Amino acid sequence: MKGMEFLSASEQYSVNPDFSHIYIEKDALDYEDTHLVLRKYPESTRIIVDHYKDVFARSGQDWRLQKKSMNLILAIRKDQFLYSGSEVTPDFGYDRFFYNALVLNCIYDCDYCYLQGMFPSANVVMFVNNEDYVRNTLEELKKGPMYLAVSYDTDLLAFENIIPFGSRWIETAAQNPELVVEIRTKSANYRAIRHHKPVDNVILAWTLSPDTIAKLYEKRTPPLKSRLRALKSAMEDGWPVRICIDPVMRVKNWKDHYAGLIETLAENIPLQQINDFSVGVFRMSREYLKRIRHQRSDTDVLYHDYETKNGVTTYRDEERKEMEQFVVGLLQEHVINNIEVL
Repeated sequence: MKGMEFLSASEQYSVNPDFSHIYIEKDALDYEDTHLVLRKYPESTRIIVDHYKDVFARSGQDWRLQKKSMNLILAIRKDQFLYSGSEVTPDFGYDRFFYNALVLNCIYDCDYCYLQGMFPSANVVMFVNNEDYVRNTLEELKKGPMYLAVSYDTDLLAFENIIPFGSRWIETAAQNPELVVEIRTKSANYRAIRHHKPVDNVILAWTLSPDTIAKLYEKRTPPLKSRLRALKSAMEDGWPVRICIDPVMRVKNWKDHYAGLIETLAENIPLQQINDFSVGVFRMSREYLKRIRHQRSDTDVLYHDYETKNGVTTYRDEERKEMEQFVVGLLQEHVINNIEVL
């Protein structure tokens, strides 16, 4: 399929042969980002729809089947440009923590991903009116400094060669120093934004897992060495970089796996120069997990003997504390501060 050259080699597998069909809302037809995407996928079948939910939210969809060959939906977001941060996500000390949803769903296929239970479809929705997101964010910014996660229900950097959302938010943050933007990713596609000068209030956050766990549960993602190479390049260029070890998974020999991960990090990255770290164990909305279990029985990660409190399913307290203390303890052999436990 033409258009693959716009993606990094490590991520071509993630979209090929995806996006063979592109659905376009009528209201989105005249937007420049729509034209941008269509130019990159000239051979894709184009289907005009009244509203993205006519495709994305219809009943009876098979998530697992769709994930094998995702379609793309181009749409206009008309409201809800900002969401308050969830209690199961880190706020890193900011009272005003928000996230947005420029893209729904992800090119990766992690077994533990909550998106499987959140959305009825595995197809990808891209909202092409980014300028409305920016305008609404700047209005909110008038009320005081804010922290904004822009890669929350997706992996924006993995899509950067299709629509450069990351670049646009870097430019927005550069002009608004009271806006702290986090771009979180498992991608190795740092070179897509490398032409930007580092911005102190933009945090590039890489989610890292031991290779063994990534191979088992993080399908389609770049290997650890590729993520580390991208992360190290960003550090050397002067960007604030965050390392997220999340979710920590209690699999067989989990201590050995995470000890190996921290050892690899210490050997390859000057950890004292990392902006901060976050550590969190597997956790998910009870309702999301229930829906995912209804769809699949092909991964053990969904069927641990978890417990549920206040609607959130996670490890039992004694297991969770042991996992957190173990990973944090490993990190503290190399760094003292700036470790947030979720």
